[in-house]
Amino acid sequence: MSPSPAALPPIVDHHTWRTQLDQLRTREKAATRELDAIAAQRRRLPMVELPDYTLVGPDGPIRLVEVFGGRSQLITYHHMWSDGAEWQCAGCTGFTSQFTRLEFLENYDARFVIVTNGPIEDALAYRRKVGNRMQWYSSAQSPFGTDMDAPPGGGFAVNVFLRDGDTVYRTWHTNGRGTEQLSHSFGLIDVLPWGRQEQWLDSPEGWPSRPTYSGWLDSPAIARAYGVAEG
Repeated sequence: MSPSPAALPPIVDHHTWRTQLDQLRTREKAATRELDAIAAQRRRLPMVELPDYTLVGPDGPIRLVEVFGGRSQLITYHHMWSDGAEWQCAGCTGFTSQFTRLEFLENYDARFVIVTNGPIEDALAYRRKVGNRMQWYSSAQSPFGTDMDAPPGGGFAVNVFLRDGDTVYRTWHTNGRGTEQLSHSFGLIDVLPWGRQEQWLDSPEGWPSRPTYSGWLDSPAIARAYGVAEG
């Protein structure tokens, strides 16, 4: 469907456009400096020592310290899970589908994996089904998910850990919209003239608008795009 005429930005001369762009750039630069300051504060956060958790991976039980794969730093995305469901959380499935090239983390002595509360066999089957590229681990037999603020039946989360020898420390956590900073999808969408086109946004009158999340790809769409067809 074609957009209404009201969904077009006003047309101005190049000088007017450049002036308003420069005004916006001032705010964008201020936001960048604030993010730098937030990152600096994050690097100064204390950490908490964790017990010796055991998860389950493709090859069976594995200690959390071994999930690091010999690296010093680990990021875990806690994927929402509903036992027996054909399709898992569309938001989690879509979010993690972005991460297809993570080798660059090796130069930062880090690894990024998925942890879910689902049984490992089901989790690995779903991983293949939707074409996810990360390594998956299950905390179904461990309190790890609950302790990391992603309990069974609960929401998603991101956690970061630091390893010192055989001791693991939790250094950072976020959930909800806090995970957007890890996503390139929203960054690309937000620079478009119409943005996310969701009802909660502060947009000009007449801009395309639809219910929140309705523009996101659902899990079957992710599977069609990236997954392995089931026989």
